[in-house]
Amino acid sequence: MKITLKLLTAAVIGLTLALGSCKKHDPTPPSVEQQQLTKLSTTWKASSVTLDGTPQTGYDGFTLTISGTAGATSFGFATSGRPTTSPWSSGGTWTFGADPQTQITRDDKVGITYSVSDTQLQLNFNFSGSGYTNTRVSKVTGDWIFNFTKQ
Repeated sequence: MKITLKLLTAAVIGLTLALGSCKKHDPTPPSVEQQQLTKLSTTWKASSVTLDGTPQTGYDGFTLTISGTAGATSFGFATSGRPTTSPWSSGGTWTFGADPQTQITRDDKVGITYSVSDTQLQLNFNFSGSGYTNTRVSKVTGDWIFNFTKQ
């Protein structure tokens, strides 16, 4: 009887130690939106800008900072170094579009197609608004492509 009790005690202790050392797994993997938000949330510096296929000058100091909290429905952005001809406001909010891996929408209703890696971001959009920082409409209306590098 003593041997059986000792074996049973040893088995219970062994099982307790084995189960206690198991790593706990997060039951829910991050959503596509959370994964993309992680990639997007940083400060990006413009490396090239085109309007209707024509390279634009004055964007050497342009930065776009994207921020947000996982699980939220809208996120923030801020810009700095905007030239006078810019389709960007100084800041605002954005949401993911129908395909969160490639689409976002700014609060001014501009739909943007994007591609992001660990170090590069490309934004493509058509701007038909009046522009920001007292610009003329004709200078900012059209198809824009912004290429950024991560800061």
